[in-house]
Amino acid sequence: MSGKSQVEVYRLEGSFYELLTPNNRNHYPIPEMGVELGIWSGIYQNVELPWLRWWDSDGNLLLSSEERAERERQRADRLAARLQELGIDPNEIM
Repeated sequence: MSGKSQVEVYRLEGSFYELLTPNNRNHYPIPEMGVELGIWSGIYQNVELPWLRWWDSDGNLLLSSEERAERERQRADRLAARLQELGIDPNEIM
């Protein structure tokens, strides 16, 4: 990736659009929704590009459903490995 990606965000105010200024994280807050919009650079769906993504109002990236599922799968794998270290077969629980 070369260069810096940019985006302009506008807000409808009455009958005209107002250009918004990004915050200190270079995100555009949308207080009515409690989120921020910004550019994230990384790999998503096996493509490395700058992507338009959502963050919460504290600046935490909101994960896609695929990212959440992958995070939970990794967590389950770690827990299963830990149980096996303790001599417990995770497939026999419950």
